[in-house]
Amino acid sequence: MSALFSTVSGMRTGYDRDEVEDFFDHARQAYEGRTAEPLSHADIQVSTFDLVRGGYDTHEVDAALDRLEAAFIARQRAEYVAAHGQEAWMAALADRARTMYGRLGRPDGEKFAPAERGEQGYDTDDVDALCDRLVAYFDRQEPLTSGEIRSATFGRAKGSDGYAEGSVDRFFARAIEVLLGVE
Repeated sequence: MSALFSTVSGMRTGYDRDEVEDFFDHARQAYEGRTAEPLSHADIQVSTFDLVRGGYDTHEVDAALDRLEAAFIARQRAEYVAAHGQEAWMAALADRARTMYGRLGRPDGEKFAPAERGEQGYDTDDVDALCDRLVAYFDRQEPLTSGEIRSATFGRAKGSDGYAEGSVDRFFARAIEVLLGVE
């Protein structure tokens, strides 16, 4: 059997090949409806693999996970639209987007909980700037893609100069889901 992805040299670390292959095999079976074990786009978002020497190239696997998540959301959309109609799908997405507005409306520097004292977090200015882009997308239909959110990087900051990473990551994962739903 040929490898699913390129491997890195034995001196570098990549994702554990067996774990990646098992995950993608399960994902294929779930997508095709050949397994009783469901898999959702949220499961794909939180998937992790051990790092091992000579493993699969992490960038290739991560890009494939992004495509897989988009495929699962596209299928979810198609099934929902077939059952309830396009208008209902867009209304459901609008409802999800509205749940984000509470946080987006907070003042800069206060949108998320601060990082714990002495702990690293995401730079508040960087995160707030991406939040501003989301507001512009929702309010003024300014261009923004799920890929831009997914590839966004934030500077590091300590303690109250940074936001706690977990809540920021969860928030932008939801934003990605909303944007994928209309792309």
